[in-house]
Amino acid sequence: MFVVIGATGNTGTSVVETLLGKKQAVRVIVRSAEKGAGWKAKGAEVAVASLDDLAALTKAFEGANGVYLMVPPNYGAEAWLAEQRARMDRAAEAVQKSGVQHVVFLSSVGGHIAGGTGPIRAVNYGEQALGCTAKRLTILRPCYFMDNWAPVIGAAKAEGVLPTFIAPQAKIPMISTKDIGRIGAEQLIAGGHGKQIVEMAGPSEYSPDEVASALGQILGKTVTAQHAPLSAVVPTFKSFGFSDEAAKLFEEMYAAFSKGAIGYEYPAKLVRGTITLHEALRKMV
Repeated sequence: MFVVIGATGNTGTSVVETLLGKKQAVRVIVRSAEKGAGWKAKGAEVAVASLDDLAALTKAFEGANGVYLMVPPNYGAEAWLAEQRARMDRAAEAVQKSGVQHVVFLSSVGGHIAGGTGPIRAVNYGEQALGCTAKRLTILRPCYFMDNWAPVIGAAKAEGVLPTFIAPQAKIPMISTKDIGRIGAEQLIAGGHGKQIVEMAGPSEYSPDEVASALGQILGKTVTAQHAPLSAVVPTFKSFGFSDEAAKLFEEMYAAFSKGAIGYEYPAKLVRGTITLHEALRKMV
């Protein structure tokens, strides 16, 4: 039996689909029975719990061979980093109390770096917390999600522009959340040994200019990448409902990426996905 947190999100959905496709027993953790109804119909067991309820979370982990763990962010939280760390602590305690043998944890590229990385600081804390309680720990460190382009597809359709805080010609590693989930499920089935780091990327590196070009082909119109200054990060993210702290953390992250301060710990061991940027964008459109 494998337990999956975040089964209603992008990576979690892919984890569950992959496990069920391989005839594995799955228990999904959701906040309400209604949210798990679709998975129950597909043969998964449903546990109602949250990362804010230690007792329910511990019970949901019990009897599992492995857990796929990601900590969904509440970007509206005023003390965002403190809240994420508290959830990481509860998850780590639930792992210890439940006796689950293997945890596959969704971290991030740069998860090994202690500071100056914006919201990545939260998963760095999670790596340390879980390292103290998990018997076997597999840490997934994906790069920029291809799915992050979905919110600006509307602007590409309506105005022919692709807003980005990344330099238009800068090639960066990007990966589909479907690949992340598939790889996560495969790591669960493999069972893990000790502490493992799995750093991942898509089949190739892509620039915002290439994203704009691919979207243009899909939409049948000219799309141009529009580089926004870092000074626009905080007001932009606050307009999305992010708290002041969360928005400033994203500014810190983009600044670090622009300086090349965030990267892989073990680039020579990079695991690559199979879904191309064009395939991912076509599905989003």
